[in-house]
Amino acid sequence: MALYDLIVKDAEGNDVSMKDYEGKVLLIVNTATGCGFTPQYEGLQDLYEKYQAQGLEILDFPCNQFGNQAPGTEEEIEDFCQSRYGVTFKMFKKVEVNGENEAPIFTYLKSQKGGMMGSKIKWNFTKFLVDRNGNVVERFAPTTTPEQIDAAVAKLL
Repeated sequence: MALYDLIVKDAEGNDVSMKDYEGKVLLIVNTATGCGFTPQYEGLQDLYEKYQAQGLEILDFPCNQFGNQAPGTEEEIEDFCQSRYGVTFKMFKKVEVNGENEAPIFTYLKSQKGGMMGSKIKWNFTKFLVDRNGNVVERFAPTTTPEQIDAAVAKLL
């Protein structure tokens, strides 16, 4: 199985093939609107604006698995992100990233880059950087800001 074999759900519940992102550099993030790291949305949007024309896509997967910090509906989360942080990158359906009901995309990402915590995702705003060929090249901890990964993104573009 490869990244481009996976199907995910967008915020409206429609199927989206990851193959649609073939040839793009991806930053895949599990997010939450009520988290101490929520202000990272601003940095993520800055990265997106800076590099979208060169092929960067940021894929936002809200996750309510950590401290119930993403309690709203997809529509409420999207409204919050757009009005508060001006977010224009793609938001997907809320997912679980660990455990029995975890989304297959996160099972795949964790299998490629386990990180210091093994394969388990520790908290919201864990970031996976994927090259244009679908290879997961880096996993960043929630404490790593978008500004700190700018050079890694730029290198893949």
